[in-house]
Amino acid sequence: MRVERDELVVAERVVQRISEQGFGEYLSLAPAPVQAQVGGQSVLLIPVRAGDIGPEVLSADYRRILAIVREAAGPVKAKEVGAALDLPVEVRGKLEPLRGKMNKLADRGWLRKLADGRFPIAF
Repeated sequence: MRVERDELVVAERVVQRISEQGFGEYLSLAPAPVQAQVGGQSVLLIPVRAGDIGPEVLSADYRRILAIVREAAGPVKAKEVGAALDLPVEVRGKLEPLRGKMNKLADRGWLRKLADGRFPIAF
């Protein structure tokens, strides 16, 4: 246990040095959330779900996706959500933008993404 603690101390020192040298952006493996300027302030286009924040902060497209997933009996595939949105699900490539939106919702804590690619509601 002492060896593991010593390795952790060394790792913390490395992280501290990297951030002091201005290379802190390389510490995160995940890309930064997309931000936009609204009223002169940066805001997340899809905010991270935290506390008592509700779906009303999302755009209408994302609220519709959440409503469809919430009304489903269980986890849904992007194809099922696409059918509910009257998208041409049989046309190859038409579901990719929807799948991207669902992944963004999962990344921000609104949905969960299961290993089989289905999405249940996160709350």
